[in-house]
Amino acid sequence: MIFTTTRKVRFEHCDPAGIVFYPRYFEMLNACIEDWFEARLGRSFGQIHVEGGHAVPTARCEVRFTAPSRIGDPLALSLRPLRVGRSSLDLEVDIFSAGEARLHADFTLVHVSQQTGRPVAWPEALRRAIDTDIARTGGTQDTEGEAPHGT
Repeated sequence: MIFTTTRKVRFEHCDPAGIVFYPRYFEMLNACIEDWFEARLGRSFGQIHVEGGHAVPTARCEVRFTAPSRIGDPLALSLRPLRVGRSSLDLEVDIFSAGEARLHADFTLVHVSQQTGRPVAWPEALRRAIDTDIARTGGTQDTEGEAPHGT
């Protein structure tokens, strides 16, 4: 059960050629991640960032663009969590339109203290929710600690 949300390509997303201007995809990807946190993990970014004094910045994002999207195209953004560490989270997002792949993105997010800017362990309830969604979608839980890149 991969988390999926939809967007429609609007004029605001496009360059003069009428195709999605690549930075707009990053806004859509971030919105998908925010939607996943709230819908699947039960914690909105507002709760984490404003109320909780923490943040979830992107430490790594690798994107492959496979086909252009145009004004009016319906997009399906599918997010799959892959691995959770002490303070890091690896996930992937695929964007499709009418079954055609448009983009694939691999992310590493890091849970940090806003006060220090340093990584901190996921809160237990949030960690359990992430573990549950990883098990649901076929990723792996990391009980040993951190990812090889040290986040």
